[in-house]
Amino acid sequence: MKHTGYILTFSLALLCCGQKAAKTAETATPAENVSASKAPVFNTDSAYSYVAAQTAFGPRTPNSSAHKACAAWLASELERHGAKIYVQNATLTAYNGDKLEASNIIGSFNPDNQRRILLFAHWDTRPYADNETDAILQMQPIDGADDGASGVGVLLEAARLLGASKPDVGVDIIFFDAEDYGTPSFVEEHKPDTWCLGSQFWAKNPHTPDYKAEFGILLDMVGARDATFYKEFTSVRYASQYVERVWAAARELGYGKFFINAKGGAVIDDHQYVINGRRIPCLDIINYDSETDSGFGAYWHTHKDNMSIIDKSTLKAVGQTILSVIY
Repeated sequence: MKHTGYILTFSLALLCCGQKAAKTAETATPAENVSASKAPVFNTDSAYSYVAAQTAFGPRTPNSSAHKACAAWLASELERHGAKIYVQNATLTAYNGDKLEASNIIGSFNPDNQRRILLFAHWDTRPYADNETDAILQMQPIDGADDGASGVGVLLEAARLLGASKPDVGVDIIFFDAEDYGTPSFVEEHKPDTWCLGSQFWAKNPHTPDYKAEFGILLDMVGARDATFYKEFTSVRYASQYVERVWAAARELGYGKFFINAKGGAVIDDHQYVINGRRIPCLDIINYDSETDSGFGAYWHTHKDNMSIIDKSTLKAVGQTILSVIY
């Protein structure tokens, strides 16, 4: 899920790197079972159903009834899978001065383990379809099947497996709110830091005092058909060893056609605020489409971001890779 303000930096970074990597990489057959590894097998049907369940609530924009209902469901699912639950409720100020009743939803597995890995995604949806050409459609909120629900769906399936098969590390899953309420393209004045409001709040007010993690992984737009994940610029700058670990794990599992072994551009996303605010090295797994002007899928911030674009094989590639790294 990304935002218009992000894309300017994304494109600029690509130009600075002097390259626009082609969508080619190792294309080994995806692993259907990873019994040689300690990692449990990621259930792609379960992940897909989690994505669909979120979209069934409708657009999850702050201050809406769908938003409130989905928040309660997300917390209950994490708790059902054995996590210690924290819910951060906060009133956040949007780009236009609107007050947003937001909730960061956090589930901690093995909470007493000092060695921790942070997994996160945003769960809210864009209140505008500002990439639509029709002015009326622009003002309507989107389903956010990929931009929001896909990352959360993968992490809910991961949570189910973390509860059933405890890893040797502690894992915290955070669903950040109010990520996608940034300044829309039809507004002339773009103020800084209007995106990622939930992660900005959490970075200043972590759910446990002086929270630390060895590293963090952000999932954003990880469910679309034929998605490609390049090594995002900020991720490489601050978490290069973990980027290499994740991309190597994906190649070993046969998912090289998704995880492209090449550098991409920079995006403003939740990982930036976690890095800056908590000094935790974080990487962003985010779909980059070299065929569009924005760098994101043609469906981005339109009403085409619905369940029709979600592909189980993409969810599987991301989920199994993340589990391999954790276990």
